[in-house]
Amino acid sequence: MSESLFADASKRLQKSLKYVSISEDAIARLKYPKSSLSVSIPVRMDDGSLQMFQGYRVRYDTTRGPAKGGVRYHPHVSLDEVQSLAFWMTFKCATLNLPFGGGKGGITLNPKALSKLELERLSRGYIDAIADFIGPDIDILAPDVYTNSMIMGWMMDQYSVIRRQISPGVVTGKPLALGGSVGRDTATATGAFFVIESILPKFDQLPQNTTVAVQGFGNAGAVIAQLLAKAGYKVVAVSDSQGGIYAKKGLDIPSIRQYKTSSQGIKAVYCRGSVCNIVEHEVITNQDLLALDVDVLIPAALENQITEENVDNIRANYIFEVANGPVTSTADNILEEKGIYVFPDILVNAGGVTVSYFEWLQNRSGHYWKLDEVHQRLKEKMVEETETIWSLSQELAVSMRTAAYVHALNRLGDSLDAKGTRDYYCKT
Repeated sequence: MSESLFADASKRLQKSLKYVSISEDAIARLKYPKSSLSVSIPVRMDDGSLQMFQGYRVRYDTTRGPAKGGVRYHPHVSLDEVQSLAFWMTFKCATLNLPFGGGKGGITLNPKALSKLELERLSRGYIDAIADFIGPDIDILAPDVYTNSMIMGWMMDQYSVIRRQISPGVVTGKPLALGGSVGRDTATATGAFFVIESILPKFDQLPQNTTVAVQGFGNAGAVIAQLLAKAGYKVVAVSDSQGGIYAKKGLDIPSIRQYKTSSQGIKAVYCRGSVCNIVEHEVITNQDLLALDVDVLIPAALENQITEENVDNIRANYIFEVANGPVTSTADNILEEKGIYVFPDILVNAGGVTVSYFEWLQNRSGHYWKLDEVHQRLKEKMVEETETIWSLSQELAVSMRTAAYVHALNRLGDSLDAKGTRDYYCKT
């Protein structure tokens, strides 16, 4: 196993093993993915040319149920990244006690360079290539970086065409008209908000006295910024892939979201209706944002944002990982030594997969819930597991990340051991 993103992710597993009592067989099985698929996807472009794209799907573990995980479109997608994300999904589903294993998929491309029709051909081609690898009871897809409900709708439709039956349960995060769930589009951020609201009172950290910086003003980052601002927190900085903005007095997040929707850029603005006026702010880089002197830092972009190269610059007191794997294992250890609390991705951003589970249940029953019911069920799940992991961290005197992995490992170990070995092809 080379020193890769997956190798770094696996170090969290090793660190937690000394706090659990599970069999060596279970540990051995959790160190490697169950299955990986690499496919080539031919796409006819709008100009008539043919381009080939590389796609992946990994099922890491399916002991607790069918694999569950998103599909991302990004230039840096690789098998190593997808495998790492599937690993995290395995532990995330166990952390929230969902009847799923961990899966993940992706295609290596710059989605901004493709037209809408080209994206549709690519998405349908991806399903053509992996159709035998997925299914409502095998492996369930969902949106991730640079994928959305529209793309999920194409994928669900293509799978249904191949199977010659309507199969809404193969994909979550779909449009409502195709069996999607209300609240799924904001579920990751909403779940993170419930975690933050559960944790900060333990440190006597009141919203009106709490400054926040959010790296990644995308689907999750923009929503969590707005939820926190509405609850009284002072969001002083946000950023996207192009850079960020900082205003010591705080930002008007709804106006910034409105401006970005119309201009695809981030500026500190105040909007009345369709008219937005620029207000005083400082233009900063993503690295500047990470180093701000704030109470709460929320990495909500991609993995490996806080590393041993920049960890000494971190001045926040609390880090909530809305992105997957934004802090490397080495940086994690340094932050712990500095007394900075890190609340892990496998808990904080689990709202997305939790509401995906709710959507899957609704698809199977044909009964669809209202938004307040989705939010109430999500809050109960997130708060319950947050409190359990917090108590475990206090009992074992370990970080919240280690406690979360211990919590997940206990559930995974029980499931793996309950299934037995089935001799593993060994005949006596």
